[in-house]
Amino acid sequence: MAVRHHLIDRPPSALWAVLAEETLYGKWVVGTSSSRGESGTWPETGSSITYTVRLGPKEFTGRTVVRRVDRPHTLELEAESGPLGSARIAFDIRPWGDKTLVILDEHPLRGPGGALHNTLLDTAIQLRHRRMLDRLAKVVEAWTSESGARVGAGPAE
Repeated sequence: MAVRHHLIDRPPSALWAVLAEETLYGKWVVGTSSSRGESGTWPETGSSITYTVRLGPKEFTGRTVVRRVDRPHTLELEAESGPLGSARIAFDIRPWGDKTLVILDEHPLRGPGGALHNTLLDTAIQLRHRRMLDRLAKVVEAWTSESGARVGAGPAE
């Protein structure tokens, strides 16, 4: 399992505002270029979004489904990537003073990732998580002002 944490300089409500906006996933999920709602009301249990991954000239589409939500503490997703399988991605969200401690736990469920899961794969996921959580923090901080009001998504890079 790949578990990583990050302290975000905003309250949990600001993080939830970003997680609840399905079109923002393309701004902070590493490898994803865009995302949009697919079914249900995101992020209610069973709702889903689709996303696009670009690898050079190729584009691939995947789907993410909310498997469990306990707002404002937990969001568990299953990212489905067709023949590559699926992964469980869980956000544990904790108030930390006036900030938010987010703990990200990801592991493969099905497909080649699940069958070939090892420490090398976990290391690659850890590197991706480091960048992804940094991007998420930047989007949350740009999306909200100090008072928690939305001010725009800003750049994720």
